[in-house]
Amino acid sequence: MTSSLKKLAGLLLLAASCCATAAPLTILVSIDGMRPDYLERGVTPNLNRLAAKGARAVAMRPSFPSLTFPNHYTLVTGLRPDHHGVVGNNMDDATIPSVRFSLDNEAAVTDRRWWDQAEPVWVTAELHRIRAGTLFWPGSEAAIHGVRPTMAPPFDGKHPAVVRVDRLLSWLGSAKGEPLGFATLYLDDVDHAGHTFGPDAGQTTRAVARVDEAIGRLLDGLAKRHLDANIVIVSDHGMAPTSADRVVRMDRLLPEGSYSKVASGSYAGLEPVAGHEDELAAALLKPHEHMQCWRKGEIPARLAYGSNARVPAFICLAETGWLLAFNDKTMVRGGAHGYDNAAPEMNAIFIAAGPAIKPGVVLPVFDNVDVYPLLMRLLELKPLPSDGNITPLLPALAP
Repeated sequence: MTSSLKKLAGLLLLAASCCATAAPLTILVSIDGMRPDYLERGVTPNLNRLAAKGARAVAMRPSFPSLTFPNHYTLVTGLRPDHHGVVGNNMDDATIPSVRFSLDNEAAVTDRRWWDQAEPVWVTAELHRIRAGTLFWPGSEAAIHGVRPTMAPPFDGKHPAVVRVDRLLSWLGSAKGEPLGFATLYLDDVDHAGHTFGPDAGQTTRAVARVDEAIGRLLDGLAKRHLDANIVIVSDHGMAPTSADRVVRMDRLLPEGSYSKVASGSYAGLEPVAGHEDELAAALLKPHEHMQCWRKGEIPARLAYGSNARVPAFICLAETGWLLAFNDKTMVRGGAHGYDNAAPEMNAIFIAAGPAIKPGVVLPVFDNVDVYPLLMRLLELKPLPSDGNITPLLPALAP
């Protein structure tokens, strides 16, 4: 080949690479604590319109435990909490001594060691030169495997939903360099109202309406920017009503000095004090009203929980709507989650719309691990091995 032909071939190759069509922007939205039946309260015109334009699920089943951090990480990794390592909102790790992971422990939340057992979508995207922006998402404040999203401000719970939407939209119009290819948006109004007032309260319905308005603002903003994005809207779990009349006092059932509490509420995680293992096991493993307890290695297989080193030695699961408390100062509010992931009250939502989504599709119930392979398909990336399977979502994909 002559040098002229070689130059021509190189120019053609460069032109082809420059002009290759990138996958449309994918936006993953989480409405924390949003139950599927909230869409039937007459206050969600934007979400219902989006569902009609695209696909929705009758319900999406969360992973156990049905808590915020574990399920958000499941949605972006396709792994059960037992496999991605974020096994609870509160957890211990013997390899990270003297530190307890919790939602309000900023040092722990930003420490990659708690997250490095998995690789979330935004890390894979960045490694493939797809710019990502997270506003917000559990895990996005840590340099997981040494990688941060291009845009990832620290969580600020004081930002109203509409402010979060406007900030995300500002990224789409002013980002330097290549445009964003993947973005997340986290909205927590509904979860806060559900916890404080209960899932059936008028305040919770009004929180749903506020979030729906924010979704409408997002859709309008995308339209004004002529961005035809693939939008996937999910929740991490549902919400069950609770009451001060439905509390199991664990401290009255267990021998004093026999245990250390890791988690409490809808489920409890306990570690035995050295020398008290048998004493604690005898107290926990006998029949109890409104809860059931297991050694971590004997948790029912359907919960897919108990193999990770961070899971406490004993797990007790409350009957849905009941709470497990360790003192009389426990504040019982209107609602809680974290229960059996098969409980209907824990069901989450799934709505998707955009150029890659077929309109008018209603999917049967599927597991939330299946969202991850869908996101990777939308980004045109090969998914990493996971617990998810795209097959249940294939009917929602446009030909």
